[in-house]
Amino acid sequence: MSTAWLVAARRRLCIPLLAGLLVGCASDPPVHVSASTWRQVDQDIAAASRSAEDQARQHALEAMQRWLALVQRQTDEEFIPWFYGYWTQQWLSFKVSWYKLGADEDDPTVRRLAAYLQEEYQELVLEPVAEEVSPERILHGSTRLYVRLLDMRLRSIPGRHGVPQEQFDQRLAALPVISGEPGASLYQLIHADPLERLPAYAALLERVGAVPGGDWSADPGISLVAQRTSERLVDEMTTSGAVSAVAAMVGRVAGTALSLGATLFTLISRDADRPESEAQLRQSLAVALDQETRALLSSPDRGVLAGVWYLSGQIEEGLGRPFQYQP
Repeated sequence: MSTAWLVAARRRLCIPLLAGLLVGCASDPPVHVSASTWRQVDQDIAAASRSAEDQARQHALEAMQRWLALVQRQTDEEFIPWFYGYWTQQWLSFKVSWYKLGADEDDPTVRRLAAYLQEEYQELVLEPVAEEVSPERILHGSTRLYVRLLDMRLRSIPGRHGVPQEQFDQRLAALPVISGEPGASLYQLIHADPLERLPAYAALLERVGAVPGGDWSADPGISLVAQRTSERLVDEMTTSGAVSAVAAMVGRVAGTALSLGATLFTLISRDADRPESEAQLRQSLAVALDQETRALLSSPDRGVLAGVWYLSGQIEEGLGRPFQYQP
């Protein structure tokens, strides 16, 4: 019997066998996962989300403590020396006088001066610190950390319950974590690489915010300090008679008016009053910064954990809906 004949015979036997195996595989029904198993899977997804949320919260807390320390140091080293500098005090006195001349009910002097002080605080303190760390960066970092940790914890769930990966992926795809247009499912979120290029994720970060500054007129933080400081400046300027003196200078050369106005206001900058006044301002700013930090850690809309809480909340809500695998 020749070798060629044996090879041909083997081929004739293998082809029908292989065809039968392929037909059998194609007709096998998908693995059935019971409703109780899916409930356990959902419980594990929820637990994974909560665990990732806890670690992201701890990360945000540590980062905000570092931000607060840097802001306090920058305040002590830059803003307070600037505020109590001789020429700053003279310039503020002139601004108070000028504001007072044109003040009306719609634009009071105190509010205008408070806005000016807020702008200076933003420039001297918040912007330099933001080059190293900022609430906005902490928001992005904590949200990114939550997604990465959640992805790691989800990977072990299918094998733990004997659920085929395809069915588990469909479960994740059925969980919407970012609503609106464009939206995204949990499956899309954890498989986005890089995460920032997922349109729905980028849109989410635009909706939530953690940036102190801007219009602080309704914020209980630094604006309150600026408001109180402005009120004190206005009161001292009014009682010292500086406003009427500047009014008499209207129409003269601006440089002369400024130099004359600078001699009118020395109450705050007097050496005898400065230590106590400086200590009061430092204390007020410390309280305001602590309030701002707490607000940024707790606010669901503009806090550093706003993205994390939104995503985890969407997952919890989605897990409350029944799921059935569709082959």
